[in-house]
Amino acid sequence: MASGKDFNATDYIQHHLTFLTKPVGEGGFWALNIDSVITAAILGVLALGIVWWIVRGATSGVPDRRQAFVELAFEFVDEQVRGIFHQGDRNRFVAPAALTVFVWVLLMNAMDFLPVDIMAWMLENVFHAHEFRLVPTADVNTTFALALSVWLLMIWFSIAAKGLGGWIHELLCAPFGVKPLWASPLLVFFNLLFNFIEYVSKPLSHSLRLFGNMYAGEIIFLLLWLLAATGIFGTVLAAVLGLGWAIFHILIVVLQAYIFMMLTVVYIAMAHEHH
Repeated sequence: MASGKDFNATDYIQHHLTFLTKPVGEGGFWALNIDSVITAAILGVLALGIVWWIVRGATSGVPDRRQAFVELAFEFVDEQVRGIFHQGDRNRFVAPAALTVFVWVLLMNAMDFLPVDIMAWMLENVFHAHEFRLVPTADVNTTFALALSVWLLMIWFSIAAKGLGGWIHELLCAPFGVKPLWASPLLVFFNLLFNFIEYVSKPLSHSLRLFGNMYAGEIIFLLLWLLAATGIFGTVLAAVLGLGWAIFHILIVVLQAYIFMMLTVVYIAMAHEHH
């Protein structure tokens, strides 16, 4: 990045918002954001490793702080799932999946708390990565991938609960029915249209809500650091505002992980419902 008189706010923001992208194939249409994939994978392995380490040392006696924290997280997620999912054994898949989603998204969101300029300097000088974004959930590709995974699970559970024929019948006959007989073709069309809109809107809202909040948080942090570059007064003001925003952002980071988890459970529970 430029410094001193050559410093440019636009270049500064663009530098920190540029992905480490690798094109897939020769057409140029498909591309892979390497930084999002690497960071998400590392955080996933880290989360599993920490939980495994704590559970491995768990005791039936008085738990230490680490075990108490994990037990609290387990109980919290299980309580949320129990209040929504009533169609079978929640501990077989739904509750573990909800816990995985919550912890993973929470860790990816929390990457926004790392000091962006220090991390950029480290990545450039140690790993020679001049373009690298550390918040996977500020990448719409990551949030869409997560939302589409949940969407596919929702369809799979729906077919498993109703059968392929029952699922297709629901697409054609719900919510308006197919009677009277003379209006059946028109009602089938509106049923399909209604279900199409519902199926498309779920992954869109699921992914864009998380992406929008994390991307906005990232932009605000960058704007505060730009304020710090204006002088001593700007530095002091940016420090105060940055501290306030960081405290408020803790709520956003946790809340967005919670909302993403809850919508995952809600969509899977809705897939079991018969119309």
